[in-house]
Amino acid sequence: MPHRRSLPLAALALEVVLLTLIAACGISTAEPAPTPADFPGIATEITKQQILIRDIVSGDAGCQDPVLVQTSIGFTVSGLDQTKPVRTYLYIFRNREAYERLRATIDDCARSFVTDPATFESIEQSPFVLAGQGPWAPGFKAGLRAALEVAAGTGD
Repeated sequence: MPHRRSLPLAALALEVVLLTLIAACGISTAEPAPTPADFPGIATEITKQQILIRDIVSGDAGCQDPVLVQTSIGFTVSGLDQTKPVRTYLYIFRNREAYERLRATIDDCARSFVTDPATFESIEQSPFVLAGQGPWAPGFKAGLRAALEVAAGTGD
């Protein structure tokens, strides 16, 4: 019978040893930091804001910049207080470094699709930039901004 009592103690001792080894290896049991979402994740966050997305075209940068074409998705959005649908261009960069390096190229690209520079709109949330012709209604722009903030995670 002493053998049966030593089994639970042996299991407890083994558990303590394993937990000690895990802690020594630096393995964390904390939730990982959220990484930036892919387009379906971004679209989900936008629709959660009660903004409708349609006419999605991958590779539509609004211009012919070969680098931006690879990172862009064009789509039309409407909803909230935005009564007129707006064509927007979402640039999804691999990470914050690419975002910072390529951010200025979007302004050059925008010259191809902006009809009134005074009402050009953009939302920047690393590693994403959403741009389009404005004006955008305040609630609509706030909804898009909130969606991109959630979708961006840590922005890395």
